[in-house]
Amino acid sequence: MSALTRSVGPAFRLLSQRSVPALSTVRGYADEMAFTFAATNQVFYDNANVKQIDVPSFSGTFGILPKHVPTLAVLKPGVVTVFEQDGASKQIFVSSGTVTINEDSSVQVLAEEAHPVENIDPAGAREVLKQAQDELLSATTDVAKAEAEIAVEVGEALVKAVS
Repeated sequence: MSALTRSVGPAFRLLSQRSVPALSTVRGYADEMAFTFAATNQVFYDNANVKQIDVPSFSGTFGILPKHVPTLAVLKPGVVTVFEQDGASKQIFVSSGTVTINEDSSVQVLAEEAHPVENIDPAGAREVLKQAQDELLSATTDVAKAEAEIAVEVGEALVKAVS
């Protein structure tokens, strides 16, 4: 028997014999998730209880459930999907922003600009992309090229969101 087994084994036996509180009663491990989602143009959720949130970030798209590890991430252009308690889901396009997941299972999404996907005109989205691509082709300075590349990335994500 290893030293680790000898020292840890009794502790596990002791825990299994005692009444251990459920994780949901321990601070930071709530079964609910308070969600706030705001942009410069609108507040979408204000401390609402939701089931799940899927967010597009520069490290990849990921889902957030209650008890998620605390995280801070930068949003990339794309769709945030919110799964509400009643089973409904809402899709909201974000141009950029941040998502913060706190130890108490609360989540905040702060977006530079956000719009419900259902309100986005597909023809308008394609026009935004075309204009951004034209600006990129005509950009003559590094700053103008960088700004146009960002606009193209947002335009591409916008077209994908409504497709």
